[in-house]
Amino acid sequence: MAEKSTTARPYARAVFELAEETDSFPAWSAFLERAATVVMDERVAGILDSPSVSRAELADFMIDLAGDEAGEHGHNLIRLLAENDRLDVLPEITLEYAVLRDAAQNVVDVEIISAVALTEEEKSGYEAAMRKRLGRNVRLECRVDESLMGGAVIRAGDLVIDGSVSGSLQQLASAVSH
Repeated sequence: MAEKSTTARPYARAVFELAEETDSFPAWSAFLERAATVVMDERVAGILDSPSVSRAELADFMIDLAGDEAGEHGHNLIRLLAENDRLDVLPEITLEYAVLRDAAQNVVDVEIISAVALTEEEKSGYEAAMRKRLGRNVRLECRVDESLMGGAVIRAGDLVIDGSVSGSLQQLASAVSH
């Protein structure tokens, strides 16, 4: 996986620079996500490795499935990746591109895992608090884990805030046993 990330980085950087130049972040995001999804499909894996399919045919196949959001530049990326036997790194290119895009747009993903579903008001409160604490725009992803018993766990990159009842109980148990 590290090798694929290393291979993907220059492609992602080039796509990012082009997207920034042409103010087309959303189009490139959609294009890359679709292309990566196609490549990860088990049925496509056999085609990618097939010696009976030419690189040009493979590129045309991928272009048809990936869509037109990124225009001719996106098609050229697919052709280049096909020529260099690199279509399999599209998922890593997509991830690397997303990291660069989010940094440029000052956005951070924040995951909130709560014991019960959050109301819209609670989500807004968490979003405002995290935006203030991190100094960045926040993209929330909320999910429910009833095993927390109450409260929530918040994750933003390396930052983890465990305000759950189960987390508090674990801390208490650890303190008592030492």
